[in-house]
Amino acid sequence: MYAERRPGEDDARVETAAIADPQPARGSAPWGMFTESFQRNLARWNHQRMAPQFPTGDWRTVLDSDHHMLELEGEFLEELRLQVADEAAQAPTDPEGFVAWFENLIQTGPGQGDALFPWLAEEASKEELRWFFEQEAAGEAGFEDLVALTQVKLPTLPKLELARNYWDEMGRGNRKGMHGPMLDLLAEALNVSPSIDNTVGESLALANAMTAMATARRYAWHSVGALGVIELTAPGRSALVAKGLRRIGLSGKERHYFDLHAVLDVKHSEAWNREALFPLVQEDSRRATAMAEGALMRLVCGVRCFERYRDVLWGPSVSTAFN
Repeated sequence: MYAERRPGEDDARVETAAIADPQPARGSAPWGMFTESFQRNLARWNHQRMAPQFPTGDWRTVLDSDHHMLELEGEFLEELRLQVADEAAQAPTDPEGFVAWFENLIQTGPGQGDALFPWLAEEASKEELRWFFEQEAAGEAGFEDLVALTQVKLPTLPKLELARNYWDEMGRGNRKGMHGPMLDLLAEALNVSPSIDNTVGESLALANAMTAMATARRYAWHSVGALGVIELTAPGRSALVAKGLRRIGLSGKERHYFDLHAVLDVKHSEAWNREALFPLVQEDSRRATAMAEGALMRLVCGVRCFERYRDVLWGPSVSTAFN
């Protein structure tokens, strides 16, 4: 995982501008759902609906708007599902076979071994690393909140594993060990101000997809797969980002989040696969396909991010983009 924007968090790091762009019409073309305008609308709506609030007199109007946005969110997820359905259908549906298939995604999954990350480790300037982190910080949904939302009513063993993961994310009850403040420290060191309006649509789409899977219970098994594949694939990327941050002179304390996840997520992944994926498929083989879809949906969103980041960082304007 990367920098996290916790769903609904009301702090200075995330812009909370009201939804200003026109909402896409019902039945709009699926590819329109990957535009920056659509994804920014969805991101603003997610930020608003997940924030703790008070009762208001216009709650019926809010519900009407939410219903419209939920339809659009559903169409967005179904478009993503369609893109990965054939590959996901090839995943085994027995527990041992599924876990082996899932673990192999670290080698064969979309986006693995992308050239962006060795470049970040070895060549990117401070401004280029700053831009990368700012995109990730504004776009990535909060892992601890997604885990908390996903675990609702899960069977006992998977629920316990998600609880352990959540507890680690929360510093095991110690504020200094919480992962969110670690990111705040890095944001201060790089002087970034994440904003929905300054974030590329691909990064917002990734966060929106993760939030949608965790909040809509019909995608609960998809969310388990998507969260699990983050734990599986993030350590290598985290290590390379940490190497780049070290190269540009950031201290161990400032880059601690990435150093930590380069190691911690390896253990998290092993436990997730053993304690969550295996028993879930053992109990109901249909969950294998759903979790495979969720994992691939997350990875495909990641691929789009990497491609967009490379276009910006390696494109014709790279020499002037950060001046």
